[in-house]
Amino acid sequence: MSGSAVIVRPVLRDQVKDVLLERIVRGDYAPGERLVETAIARELGVSQSPVREALRDLDQLGLVVHEPNRGCSVRRVSSRELREAFPVRAALEALAASLAAEQLTDADIARLEALLDEMVAAARASDPLAQAHANARFHATIVAAAGNATLERQWSLLEPFARTYLTSVQADADLEELAERHRPIVAALRTRDGALAARVMHDHLIQAAALVQEEP
Repeated sequence: MSGSAVIVRPVLRDQVKDVLLERIVRGDYAPGERLVETAIARELGVSQSPVREALRDLDQLGLVVHEPNRGCSVRRVSSRELREAFPVRAALEALAASLAAEQLTDADIARLEALLDEMVAAARASDPLAQAHANARFHATIVAAAGNATLERQWSLLEPFARTYLTSVQADADLEELAERHRPIVAALRTRDGALAARVMHDHLIQAAALVQEEP
């Protein structure tokens, strides 16, 4: 595979999982394609154990499916599943925004602004993958700033769906406009008003769900 990511230092299963998740989102692994442990381990320069654990994690996240005597293959995530995830994300991230608003530093706000700028730049460059990366880091920064481990753990189960969002929006969606929709979130967090930040975040995610295209 072109652009293979060889990991030369000891890795945890999370590092392997991130590589596989990235490839699934990017489309390097197509829906239905088998993921062979031995081949992946050899390519990444690791033992089969972290690959097996990473595939198990992705199975639990609903991105791969394990079949007896066949191993793992990439699972197609439906538009319905994506839309169903958004109300749950909205509830979790509204709470995260509420908690984070009181704890974010000026440096944190500056980081969010920088990630927003990355989203806009990626949209102008017609690079949805880079935009998805910046978008995922934007939301992850807010969730981490909430300082609630239980919240962050539950949110992490839905984070892969967030990464696939831009590949599933309606074809006529304006990527730059989608990036700019994050600006009110930063403005609300800057006020340090938890209730306002929660409301803005909730509305942002509910509106985003409406843009997921129907199944062809």
